[in-house]
Amino acid sequence: MTNRSHGPHHYIWTGRSGAAAERSCECPSLSRYAERGYTLVALLALMTILALFAAAAAPSLQQQGRREREKEAIFRGEEVAEAIRLYYSYKVSRGVTGDLGLPSSMDDLTEGLSVNAKKVQILRHSAARDPLSGSGEWQMVRPRSNELTDFVRSVMSFAQNVRPETRDPQLKVAEPLMVPVALPNPSGTPTPSSSSNSGNSSGPFLGVSSQDKTNAVLFYYGIDHHDGWIFTPFLR
Repeated sequence: MTNRSHGPHHYIWTGRSGAAAERSCECPSLSRYAERGYTLVALLALMTILALFAAAAAPSLQQQGRREREKEAIFRGEEVAEAIRLYYSYKVSRGVTGDLGLPSSMDDLTEGLSVNAKKVQILRHSAARDPLSGSGEWQMVRPRSNELTDFVRSVMSFAQNVRPETRDPQLKVAEPLMVPVALPNPSGTPTPSSSSNSGNSSGPFLGVSSQDKTNAVLFYYGIDHHDGWIFTPFLR
């Protein structure tokens, strides 16, 4: 016998009500938006922290950059001093002494010396440039100049008021005529360099200094300003 009655199982509705269905559809979208908002806030916080670290590290990085440029300036200046020594020795070997045996321009050093029909380089072209000054040109230090007198006094203060000896025998003979006698500094501290335009004039020079007048990070013979650093083959 066939059972025609309609059991409840024929009319079971498994769907949800309208409000519940809408909530089930909206919740995942809201959750995604919230996650995106949290991610954006975290990203902004991270960027703020990185910016603070960068601002704190900037002065240290700038000082490190200045220190490296000063090291390069000292290295190049020492090269120029050695080239002047070689140039003067070359001139003495040909009977030229005194101021006439000194170079008159940087080209005299970069062009090299003629030895047995060959040019011997005594100074790199890159060393002929001052890495501290904007122009890149060294200031020439003339014999018996005020800058040289101040440098001698500063070196003596650094050496406990003892004048360093010039070891090169040929330069040692010329030293009394080129390097002024400076009285010891009673305070024992380096003296500031005197302002002078001798570096812009023409003529023989026995050393170079930077044209940059700012204070230095490094000390050179106890001198803390760039234009007071004189690189010369004398007093060493």
